[in-house]
Amino acid sequence: MKVFLLVIALINGLYMFVDGVFVLMTGKYIGPEFPGPWAMVFNKSKVDIFKLGPLFILYGILWFVYIYGLQTNQGWAYIFGLLISLATLWYLPFGTLISILTIVILIYGKNKLAL
Repeated sequence: MKVFLLVIALINGLYMFVDGVFVLMTGKYIGPEFPGPWAMVFNKSKVDIFKLGPLFILYGILWFVYIYGLQTNQGWAYIFGLLISLATLWYLPFGTLISILTIVILIYGKNKLAL
């Protein structure tokens, strides 16, 4: 279970980090011309989604911090994992799926994770 959590956290963190760097360098995200459903929320709020690179980089780094905490059995990893997962729920559809999986595993598998 812990390995699965590490893998999905790494996938999410790495993708968000790389996508953030990519949009800063190219002015567009990896993938289609217009990003996924998450972008509609920001567009309705009049936020230029192509200026959110630093936010994505920050989220990637926070997921990396969670990976470190989980891998090294830090006492704060459980709460940090829940918080970063809750904070990533907006990132439809991919980040939302990983966040929900992480939350469910953390809540229902806490004893098996030894956190």
